[in-house]
Amino acid sequence: MMASSQLLSHYPHSFSFDGKRPSGLFKKGVASPTPCFGLGTSCWRRTTRSRPSHIIMADSTSGRRQVEVVYDPDERLNKLAAEVDKNTGLSRLSLFSPCKINVFLRITGKREDGFHDLASLFHVISLGDTIKFSLSPTKTRDRLSANVSGVPLDERNLIIKALNLYRKKTGTDNFFWIHLDKKVPTGAGLGGGSSNAATALWAANQFSGCPATEKELKEWSGEIGSDVPFFFSHGAAYCTGRGEVVEDIPCPLPLDLPMVLIKPQEACSTAERLRLDQISSYDPLVLLSEITQNGVSQDVCINDLEPPAFEVLPSLKRLKKRVLAAGRGQYDAVFMSGSGSTIVGVGSPEPPSFVYDDDEYKDVFVSEACFLTRQENQWYREPSSPIAYSRKDLASGAAPTS
Repeated sequence: MMASSQLLSHYPHSFSFDGKRPSGLFKKGVASPTPCFGLGTSCWRRTTRSRPSHIIMADSTSGRRQVEVVYDPDERLNKLAAEVDKNTGLSRLSLFSPCKINVFLRITGKREDGFHDLASLFHVISLGDTIKFSLSPTKTRDRLSANVSGVPLDERNLIIKALNLYRKKTGTDNFFWIHLDKKVPTGAGLGGGSSNAATALWAANQFSGCPATEKELKEWSGEIGSDVPFFFSHGAAYCTGRGEVVEDIPCPLPLDLPMVLIKPQEACSTAERLRLDQISSYDPLVLLSEITQNGVSQDVCINDLEPPAFEVLPSLKRLKKRVLAAGRGQYDAVFMSGSGSTIVGVGSPEPPSFVYDDDEYKDVFVSEACFLTRQENQWYREPSSPIAYSRKDLASGAAPTS
């Protein structure tokens, strides 16, 4: 098919396909040490546990959910995708969908549309989801599945919105089977859903032979959400407006600078509590210059959304204070990302010991991470997987202990 030849010819490190399964692609139990393609894709990772799993699926038109209990979800998804390969000869595409943190976030005013203007240093980090795309044999609907419950699988999901937008803008008629391997928590202030949308736009463009430029994808993505255009930067950007005005900047921080993310179960909504008399008076361009020249410090990692977030969720304020006190000398800065509720400690990948010892934090999400960028015309590549776990994982032996 035309789409198949266009996609394969686009990859500079593509493979020959003679009807056999390409080497290293989605073989059960085999993990490829290098990406399968030259555009930031990665192979499906080996299944480390063999246990019955639920694959939750829904189509984007009816919204009806179908729950299928399978012993090996990767094997089942491979079989589904193989049906497409028989007809199209087109391999599936697996993309890393990283999240972001706001190194600083200043509110600069309130707009007539009710939103707030902001000025913020956004930076992609190494924690992210994996999204697996396969061409659907039908031309009527997308089907989305996820490894966790609670994720909308219909048109409320930004992945489906992005695919619908791409078809509207380009006139293409490709529909997809998509599996979302979710690792980024929701309600975290990390932009996980926005990243998923940007990743879906990128994937749809690859399957269509890249008729749209990166600039066009970035412009279109603003129709999905104000954080989505940022992910078409190279990983570091000074963002203004509602966040959709993205100025790509050279990476201001070392990529190997470690951090720890700590997110309680509770999410918080700050918009209705934000008062302009609570915000700081620091010039955001001065903050950007200071970080570029001298790195992060507690004085420059300012988030104007912290005061209203701490009013909504006093336990979040207490968490930040405890991380600051316990990590004195360990972290260069401790701050909330976005609208919360993730607390970030930059300078060390290790959480403070009270996270393990105090029952108040038995259900928190914990992950180490570092900063991440991408090259022009390539998508983000997953580094060695960051460690993400909760205290329950430690108790069950599922989390690393060293």
